[in-house]
Amino acid sequence: MLAWADELAQDAGSPHGKGSNNWVLSGSRTVSGKPLLANDPHLGLSAPAIWYFARLQAPAGVAADGSPIAATDVIGATLPGLPFVVLGRTAGVAWGFTNTGPDVQDLYLEQIHPADPTQYRTPEGWRPFALRSETIRVKGQPDLTLQLRATRHGPVLSDVQKSHAEVLDLRKYVLALRWSALDADNQTVVAGLLTNQAQSVDTLLAAMEHYHSPMQSVVAADVQGRIGFKAMGRVPLRHAANDIRGVAPSPGWDARYDWQGWLSLGDAPADDGGSGWVATANQRVTAPGYPHYLTQDWVLPYRYDRIAQLIEAKPRHDMASMQAIQADSLSLAAQRLLPHVRKANAQHPLAQAAQVLLKDFDGVMDAGRPAPLVLAAWADEMVRGVIAPRVGEASFKATYGKRDYRAALEGILERDDAWWCQPLSCAEQSAAGLVRALDRLQAAYGADPTRWRWGEAHPALSSHRPLGNVALLAPYFDVSVPSPGDAYTVNVGQYNAGDARGPFVNRHAASLRAVYDLADPENSRFIYQTGQSGLVFSPRYRDMRTAWVGGGYRSLQQNPARMRHDLQLVAAP
Repeated sequence: MLAWADELAQDAGSPHGKGSNNWVLSGSRTVSGKPLLANDPHLGLSAPAIWYFARLQAPAGVAADGSPIAATDVIGATLPGLPFVVLGRTAGVAWGFTNTGPDVQDLYLEQIHPADPTQYRTPEGWRPFALRSETIRVKGQPDLTLQLRATRHGPVLSDVQKSHAEVLDLRKYVLALRWSALDADNQTVVAGLLTNQAQSVDTLLAAMEHYHSPMQSVVAADVQGRIGFKAMGRVPLRHAANDIRGVAPSPGWDARYDWQGWLSLGDAPADDGGSGWVATANQRVTAPGYPHYLTQDWVLPYRYDRIAQLIEAKPRHDMASMQAIQADSLSLAAQRLLPHVRKANAQHPLAQAAQVLLKDFDGVMDAGRPAPLVLAAWADEMVRGVIAPRVGEASFKATYGKRDYRAALEGILERDDAWWCQPLSCAEQSAAGLVRALDRLQAAYGADPTRWRWGEAHPALSSHRPLGNVALLAPYFDVSVPSPGDAYTVNVGQYNAGDARGPFVNRHAASLRAVYDLADPENSRFIYQTGQSGLVFSPRYRDMRTAWVGGGYRSLQQNPARMRHDLQLVAAP
């Protein structure tokens, strides 16, 4: 569970576009008069997929302490080995998550006692490190025993992260991690079990009160017609005098940087759906004047803004229009850059043909179009030509890909910022960037821009771990399909332009899509990008990829009319 939580925290909360979408409509905004709910979490694509769809059933019972346990009958996405469905529905309620993205990790610089390295400094004086031994059994070799240290804040990372020695004198200081997910009272698994018993929005949100980390923006809808949103999970309260707020390591001996407890459930962002709909896409979910610090790394709101546009475009929605929103590939971010690239006076043999493509480009990042590729390559060259020299090549190389500098580039071009664009003007930088982009694209895809295709450069690659790294085996184990979108489309297609192996390859996308119909829960739909089987030669290993990329779905039924296979696991006597 922690492994999934860590991947979700890293992949779904990055401030440059990666994340997830969910939205829920009340009956006042649907054709049926009952709620509709959609969810598509964006994670790193892999084969087999991270998710496994299942129906879980368990009878009511009694716990060891005598307390009653409600029956479970739930269907949705789980992870192999987990005893509950993470995202899905029961007969009465459906739910979906996106990462709220709060800052729940702080690094602390801990000072070592100059005369006794077994102690470190605290606000009350010196205290011994907590010590723990871990033994790793290695086949054919002696056991490996590790001595691990922890401070009052958490584990000492610099004992195992050797690169810290490059910036710290480890004889004097160490780095310790404070992370909400590591607390001993973490009851996230309890939350998962209880959500699977819920039959209403109220009982679903009550179950999520046990959830710790990473904080999720939960939307829910039930068959009675109730909808709602609430950010659920533990978020630390920081002292008013904490001027670092986790952005950099804090001095561990200064009490003003210690966490001051947890954000109360009553103070967490919430919306009862009174306006008829609620959507989240990792954007800021706090209103102006919100008194508590959650994070400063909200995702740019392009996906949320586009979802809002599409919801408001129709007075009432049905399953088809909800699915169409999930498939939407219009990039508001691309539209924002288009005026700048269209003005680029590039001296290149292909410049005129490229500008013809860009003139007619509306920002829809379809796989079969060439213009998205021209725009993406130009934006990449602009970041490299304008931003990298100012931040320094070493810092740029270390961060590009983790961040794409889109907001910075937009601001520079819109301000016509001479300092950033020097020694050229911004117009000259734009023209030079387009020349470099066209050189790259011509070398890779030929001299006829009309034959270039975004989907060829931007396949959704579900790489096998680890056999996808073996050249001879990767074609058998990897699952790849040309895909639309970019980091800012609802139908997301995140790429890492700093990855020389494939700068536009779609490596983070909708790890699943689900749409729930609360008028008829058995009419709910799901899809993800590979298949149910992890066996490479099974017909179910990759049989959903075509439907996934084309906006198709499969039924998500607890009681399908025609069951091809009915497998029961019976405990051995």
